[in-house]
Amino acid sequence: MQLVNEMKLEFMSKSNNESFGRVVAAAFASQLDPTVEELADIKTAVSEAVTNAIIHGYEDTAGKVEMICRLYDEGIQIIISDKGKGIEDIELARQPLYTSKPDMERSGMGFTVMESFMDSVEIVSEPNMGTTVTMFKKLKS
Repeated sequence: MQLVNEMKLEFMSKSNNESFGRVVAAAFASQLDPTVEELADIKTAVSEAVTNAIIHGYEDTAGKVEMICRLYDEGIQIIISDKGKGIEDIELARQPLYTSKPDMERSGMGFTVMESFMDSVEIVSEPNMGTTVTMFKKLKS
C-alpha cells in the first residue's frame, strides 16, 4: 500500500466533539472519492470510536482524544486514541451487548458497529494507560 496523505487531530474529550471528529474524517476520506455509503460507514465507525474514548476512556474527567487519518491508494486508516482508563478485558468489551455503563443506557454495540462498517478493527488497551482503536476501510477495488 502506498501512503497518499496523512493528518493528525487532537481535541478535548467533550461529547460535542464526536460529531466534529466524524465530519473531519469523512472530509479527509473524500480525497479518495468514496461512495456516499462508504462515507456513511466511516462516519458511523468514527462516531463509535470517539464516543467510546470520551464516555469510557475518560468517564467524568477531561482529556484529549487523538485522531490520525492516513489515506492509502487502497483506502483509509483511522486511529482513535485516548490516555484514559483503558480496557481490562478487550475480548469481553468486543462482545455484542456488553457494556460497562448499563446505568447510562449504553447499548454495548460500539465495537460491533465499528467491525461491521470497517474492513478491520484492532484494539490495543492497557488499564490506566489508554486505548487505541485502529480501523481500516478499503475504498478502491
